[in-house]
Amino acid sequence: MLSPQTATLGPELQNPQEPEEPQTPAQGTRQTSSGKEPSAHHENTTRLGLGILRRAFSRASQRAVTQATKEDAGLLWRRSSSLFRSFRRAPHEGPAAGQSQVAAVPEISSRVMDGGSQQASTGVGPKELEPEAGEGKSVADLITERQLLAAFEQLRHLETSLVAEKASHTFEHDPTAFARRAMDVCLHYDGLAAEIGAIVRETLGPDGVDAAALTELARVVRAEEEAHPEPPADGDFLRTPRRWRQHWEDAVQRSAQERVQRAGAGETSGAVEGAPGLAQLLAQLGGLVRHDLQKVLLEVQPAYAAAGFPAWGAYLSAFHGAVAQRLQELAHDARGCEQLYLLLDWAANVYGSPDFLGAPDLVLPTKPLPPLLAPDVWARLESSYTSFLETKITGCFESILQLERSRWAAGEAPDVLQGLYRAPLSTDVHMLVAEHVKAGGAISAELEATTLRICARALGLFVPRLEKAFLESGAVSEPHLGAYVNACEELRTSLLARFPGILKELEKPLVAATRSFQKHLLQGFQRDIQPLFRVVCTKGWLTQDTLHPLMDKVVAFAHHLEHVAQPWAQETLQEVHRYVVREYLAQALRPRERFRGAERVNGSQKMSLDAQAIGDTFQGLGSEATWLDQAILCVAEILGETYKDDIRRHLETLIQSYPDIRRDHILAILALRRLGRRRNHSLLQHAQDLLRVAAKAASSGATGGHVLFEEIEVPTSVDVLITCI
Repeated sequence: MLSPQTATLGPELQNPQEPEEPQTPAQGTRQTSSGKEPSAHHENTTRLGLGILRRAFSRASQRAVTQATKEDAGLLWRRSSSLFRSFRRAPHEGPAAGQSQVAAVPEISSRVMDGGSQQASTGVGPKELEPEAGEGKSVADLITERQLLAAFEQLRHLETSLVAEKASHTFEHDPTAFARRAMDVCLHYDGLAAEIGAIVRETLGPDGVDAAALTELARVVRAEEEAHPEPPADGDFLRTPRRWRQHWEDAVQRSAQERVQRAGAGETSGAVEGAPGLAQLLAQLGGLVRHDLQKVLLEVQPAYAAAGFPAWGAYLSAFHGAVAQRLQELAHDARGCEQLYLLLDWAANVYGSPDFLGAPDLVLPTKPLPPLLAPDVWARLESSYTSFLETKITGCFESILQLERSRWAAGEAPDVLQGLYRAPLSTDVHMLVAEHVKAGGAISAELEATTLRICARALGLFVPRLEKAFLESGAVSEPHLGAYVNACEELRTSLLARFPGILKELEKPLVAATRSFQKHLLQGFQRDIQPLFRVVCTKGWLTQDTLHPLMDKVVAFAHHLEHVAQPWAQETLQEVHRYVVREYLAQALRPRERFRGAERVNGSQKMSLDAQAIGDTFQGLGSEATWLDQAILCVAEILGETYKDDIRRHLETLIQSYPDIRRDHILAILALRRLGRRRNHSLLQHAQDLLRVAAKAASSGATGGHVLFEEIEVPTSVDVLITCI
């Protein structure tokens, strides 16, 4: 049995204005039977002690009450309800007394906070919850002063004594006395738990960290766990584990949620609209979380660790969950490509960065924590972002096209950079693709691949539009065409080298556009020099240097090709070389005038000189199409050969060098030479044998695929018909 001095828990909680309920006759009978006669002096003393209890306990829980959530406010009522439900189920109470006291439970529960439980105790007077003489402070005062461990030790002592009295059937004739005293213990346990929550809420506040209070908190939680390791087998509610560690973790979570929700709380709704407002809010959120976690790791955790209490994991998990909840709220309201990317980037690169906490040794662990955003939320954000991104990139390509149109209208010539014509188009497209792909790669590899596919698809649609718009404009010129050939080639080679595989579908439209620009480049040159071939194989041609103006234009055109990227420059130069030789031969095989005698010999010599000049010029320009050098020379030798038997040898060289030559071309050449019927027949027969062999070689691919005579149209003339006859 506890002494009356050691059982006091603290001041009374009764409202002074609440009238005292009259005592029923049944209550007076029970008190008389128990041998404890109340007196007026006893009641006055009780009211005085309970008034002090109320004021002290109110001071102890004032901070907790003003800051507690609705769950904390309902904690006392849930404890009292559980208490009385357990009491009603107690099987050892007497029937009459038990029924009588159960009927009085509502009255007790409504008055337990004002100290009424002390007035009906069995022989333990109003000083039962007062501290022992010399010990000084009550439980309420200890809680107020945050001497939590001392308060818990007194409560534990009272709990043990009360359980012992119950076991000895002390309350057999007055079970409500046990309920009142047990309620006092439970209420003070709840007050102590509320103080734990208040300490947690104040830990990250502006007043700084109270290391002593945190150490005391950790010790009292561990002491409670040691005192109540598991629920008692008999279901005694007094010895049921209070689960203060869980209560502490819940308080930590509420504290983290309150702190995280403060980020951007001072901004108006309009101030956080748009990407700049969201960026500012996320910056505030990151700064707040970083500051609080640094404080936890450097100040709070050491205080808890002194009592062997791991606090870092709980705080980290609480802040992680609070940040995840806040991000999901922001994600729900995010609009536009920029806002969606800001959220994805902040989650992946800011919060997930190794230096988020500001020091290499302060790193957020990734494995123990769940994803900051749930997989479905992350997938929805990425899907929305890519939808907006596709529209944005298409708009960017449209802007690039408008810039190019403005340059065409202004008549701006392309720059020469590192010896090549260069259009800004290439730089603009490279920057656009690289910027967005890099941004997507900063979030995830999947988003990088998706962004790359979007860019490739948009670029594949843009290139034909650019080609069509340019060719329809009035700005078509050799420098511009060369610049766009270079731009397409650079995009094809550099993008494919940097992003292999995914951009293979882009190679086809880029190559097609390049060939189109090259074709128009050649067509402009051909239109320019075509009239100069009309004088070839005329009588004026025999005495004038008609080839010089033509080769001057070739050299001028080749100057533009020096600023075109390889292999397109060499390919274009060879095509120019082939075109000059082909047109020269076409004019020679259908001459406007026929040469006889000395004129034919002079024409042969002039043709040989022209062949040499053409070959030397293109060789000097760098043409690698040396296979064209024999064509004009062979025709000239046939025309000027004085030994008719050697014509067979010249025909063999011509047919073997140019397997695409046809019988019509041989007839046209022989018609120029004007041989006899028998010799023509013999040469044609031999030529046909050579042509059959050449055709077989061409079908097997052994000739290299060179085409020259196949594109030369030879109309049937009277001379050709005579040669055939």
